[in-house]
Amino acid sequence: MTRGDGRAPDALRPVVMTPGFMPYAEGSCLMEMGDTKVICTVTVAEGVPRWLKGKGLGWVTAEYSLLPRSSPQRIDREVNKGRPSGRTQEIQRLIGRSLRAITDTKALGERSVTVDCDVIQADGGTRTAAITGGFVALAQAFAQLEEQGAMSSTPLTDSVAAISVGIVNGKPCLDLNYEEDSTAGVDMNVVMTGAGKLVEVQGTAEHGTFDRSELDTLLDLATSGIVELTMRQEKALGVPESE
Repeated sequence: MTRGDGRAPDALRPVVMTPGFMPYAEGSCLMEMGDTKVICTVTVAEGVPRWLKGKGLGWVTAEYSLLPRSSPQRIDREVNKGRPSGRTQEIQRLIGRSLRAITDTKALGERSVTVDCDVIQADGGTRTAAITGGFVALAQAFAQLEEQGAMSSTPLTDSVAAISVGIVNGKPCLDLNYEEDSTAGVDMNVVMTGAGKLVEVQGTAEHGTFDRSELDTLLDLATSGIVELTMRQEKALGVPESE
């Protein structure tokens, strides 16, 4: 099977990670997955939310937004509506959970870390791109704090990346673009650490049902994609290749 954009079923879209894209942020990354482009920036501030004060723990959270012309039709700014949409809140929480899963908040100390993920162009997989690029930005920010002597070592316990998979025209496919995502019989997002531990699996049968064997196939496909994304993250961050 060849897909509409010429890829094989198990192929990622072209991936580009550009760390340090926003010079004023403690950490940043322009994350590109095909025609999906997300700017991820990290801000580190002293202090934590009231409910964490005095516990010696830090906090990692995320904000997500689709910019007005990130899609063919203009998207209204949610600030003008008074509050984020349900979809935006769900994605923000997913990104935050994913990045907290690989952060030792005790080692972080009483600091608050905000990861802003702004979609400047959307063609499917924006939440997974935000998680993958958000990790690169977070790792860069923590490395800066370590270099400045603010922390003795990085609070990161692992890496994390995410990818979409689905069943399109009856075939399992990796890294769905918008056209595939909008017609998929099964749509799934998988978040996984570099060590292969699952953080979250979001899967839905859009039309009918799917069975356990198809679920296992999709998880295996997602795992292979995340292994490749993890290698791309390491390269972007200048991590030496293992022997």
